[in-house]
Amino acid sequence: MAYTYPAAGPSLSGDTLTISRFLNNPASIARRLRDLTQQRFIADYLLSGRFEPRGGAILYETGESIYTADNPISVSAGGEYPLTTAATGTAAIAKVVKWGQDAVITDESIEYQGINPVEKAMTKLANQNVKYVDSVALAAVSSQVTSTVAATASWSTASAAQILKDVGQAKASILALNQGYDPDTVVVDDANWMYAMVAFVAAGYVPRETMTDNPTITGDFPTILGMKWLPTPNLPTAGQVLVADHNALGGMADQKLGGPGYSQANGTNVQVKTIREDHTDQWRLRARRVVVPVVVEPAAAKKITGV
Repeated sequence: MAYTYPAAGPSLSGDTLTISRFLNNPASIARRLRDLTQQRFIADYLLSGRFEPRGGAILYETGESIYTADNPISVSAGGEYPLTTAATGTAAIAKVVKWGQDAVITDESIEYQGINPVEKAMTKLANQNVKYVDSVALAAVSSQVTSTVAATASWSTASAAQILKDVGQAKASILALNQGYDPDTVVVDDANWMYAMVAFVAAGYVPRETMTDNPTITGDFPTILGMKWLPTPNLPTAGQVLVADHNALGGMADQKLGGPGYSQANGTNVQVKTIREDHTDQWRLRARRVVVPVVVEPAAAKKITGV
């Protein structure tokens, strides 16, 4: 399924579902968590491949060349074609991990505040799930991607031309590998995202003819050098920017773990469950994701340091 970043904002109709019915319906909770999590996951966009682990782990190959071992040769009429080797990549294995937690919602809080404590609990579960899974995935990417290029200057003081040169050099070096990579994504922390936006606006690099396409009005970062720019607070190393081909870099291996009472809405891999605890007059709301990020082509990305 295609992943759109960012997704549309969430909504919840309190008129059609009572709070108790809502909490007693994991499918409704799953749809709500989908609305919340799909807005902010960067890992699922950056690692766009979708893998199915078997037995709690996934076997994959990294660094596979798109070429054979030899050049083709001239073959005469009736001659035999030479045999070459189509080498595979380096085998690796990754074990999925179950990341999850519960939140408690008491009957008293629902009585006094209505749907508000439910919304808060779901939002916090979604935020923590996004933050942690993104952090794990981005740390995995950072550890596997070893190729770097130094920034021309700190982006807090750099000109638009200098920022453009930094990203362009990283993109060009990936293209120069001639492995079919097409860098289309820039992952950057929130502060440097804003520095770049301000520099590009000041330099006149962005559209401004109408209100609908003016980034200073919409807040949407324009496509620069044919790449989507994604801000995140979850990069593992400060002062670094990642330039990547998100179609080739890797993927997320989600285990669809079974179990009674769990539900998972289409478009998300977060599983949820509601548990009624009558002995304490409260609900337990659980969110979990059983997943491991997989970097298949580390050469499809490059880090810009010193930004």
